[in-house]
Amino acid sequence: MKFLNRPLSPERLTLLLSLALLVFYNVPFWREMLRILGPLDGHGVKVLAESFLLLLAFLNFVLALFARPYLLKPVFSVLLVSTAFVTYFMNQYGVMIDTHMVQNAIQTDGREVRDLLTVKMALFVLVLGALPVWWLWKTPIRYRAPLKEVGVRLLTVLLSAGVLFGVAMAGYQDFASLFRNNRQLKTIVTPSNYIQATYGYYQDHVNTGPIVIAPYGADAKRAVNWNQHKRKTVFVIVVGETARADHFSLNGYGRETNPKLAKQAGLINLSNVHSCGTETAVSVPCMFSGMGRANYAGDKAVRQENLLDILKRAYFNVIWRDNNSGCKEVCNRVTYQDLADAKDAKLCTSDECWDEVLLNNLQGMIEQSDRDVVLVLHQKGSHGPAYYKRYPPAFEKFKPVCQSSDLPRCTQQQIINGFDNTILYTDTMLSGVIDFLRANQQKFNTGMIYMSDHGESLGENGMYLHGTPYMFAPEAQKHIGAMMWFSDSFRQDVGLNQQCLESRKAQAYSHDNLFHSVLGLMGVQTKVYDRQQDMFASCRK
Repeated sequence: MKFLNRPLSPERLTLLLSLALLVFYNVPFWREMLRILGPLDGHGVKVLAESFLLLLAFLNFVLALFARPYLLKPVFSVLLVSTAFVTYFMNQYGVMIDTHMVQNAIQTDGREVRDLLTVKMALFVLVLGALPVWWLWKTPIRYRAPLKEVGVRLLTVLLSAGVLFGVAMAGYQDFASLFRNNRQLKTIVTPSNYIQATYGYYQDHVNTGPIVIAPYGADAKRAVNWNQHKRKTVFVIVVGETARADHFSLNGYGRETNPKLAKQAGLINLSNVHSCGTETAVSVPCMFSGMGRANYAGDKAVRQENLLDILKRAYFNVIWRDNNSGCKEVCNRVTYQDLADAKDAKLCTSDECWDEVLLNNLQGMIEQSDRDVVLVLHQKGSHGPAYYKRYPPAFEKFKPVCQSSDLPRCTQQQIINGFDNTILYTDTMLSGVIDFLRANQQKFNTGMIYMSDHGESLGENGMYLHGTPYMFAPEAQKHIGAMMWFSDSFRQDVGLNQQCLESRKAQAYSHDNLFHSVLGLMGVQTKVYDRQQDMFASCRK
């Protein structure tokens, strides 16, 4: 054990840490490099060697800047532990780290964190985080006289910069092609990926000054003919969670995951809808913002009114009921009800509640309202990795199920079984919404739109969960479940043609359409409404 106490110079320690980070903490990067290069030939070996030297020089250059007394050990300790955590999730779930992924991590609630805690994660962080930090603090650092130490550190920085520049120039053609055609590589190189992403999040969401809400749709008002309706309106927007479209039997999936919805008269299933993002923190604000995916900016969305504000201005009673991790700032200025800790003996466990809790006490709510009601129900849905927790035991139809958050320990079929059970439960929840609206159609004009926030990867190509940068994300994370239902009186008063809607159910739509479609259905007139984005405009009289 004498090697633990052998003194090391700062530059040797820096080089050793750079090598360790490159070899042990960047397995996903090297795996992706090997996939890109294919069967290794002479050129492939050259590119790998150039990449190794380039990254080694870069890491050594940066770390050498911190290799000074009172700074080296604290900074390197934080770096080792944080990189161990990031590397675990990249290895475990195949995720890529960008600004949106950092936003997801920061906005994750306690229940989601508990789902991610596993023995495997603890062991991984122990081996690649805690033990290296323990060794670091046990190792004496041999510093020189101050002036000599500064000189050696400067020489180390200059040598590293020289190697970095030399390798970059020598391999310029290889690197230019490699990184231009494989932009995902920068999201899987640790620790630069999460450091850069964290800084980007800080710039976009923290270092932006006080939040002042800009009016949007300030001219909003009801259409004159809306006052001629004989009944009040109750309209429900169900925001789903992680429901990928290709696991809905309504979309042709081989398993019967939508038995109840398939029997709902008047249901229109939308089979070709895509999300704005691949994570809740992006998709939910985006779908209510009116910006559209191409122009969406999270820092702007949080400072601007959205669909719910416009509906409230048009004198709707807007209520957001949540069984997830919050509304991502969308519902800040309307009524908010958190039901994730509802303490319902039938629909809640000690950890969380199932989505049918969102239907509790709806009758009294709509009866007591003196206005038309727009109700948003935010599901827990199919949120992973603990799919087995998302539904009551009676819905475990597809077996065996992965009973762990450590998804790679399970077979892919076990993971799929658990996920399919969540879709089966969503089928019951959505059917319950429609049953409720149908039961009230004699007193109210009723309708529903359901859209999931994003999809999910279930182990395809070693990728799990969601949150992959949109340009790299597989179709499974972007193609979402979506559907709608309207009562006869709602269609009559709004002027909707059911046959017309049916004929357009396979048309390509996205989250971009929700904002304008709801405004159109609710008869709200405003300059920010775009008829071209309204899914129902061509089917309204």
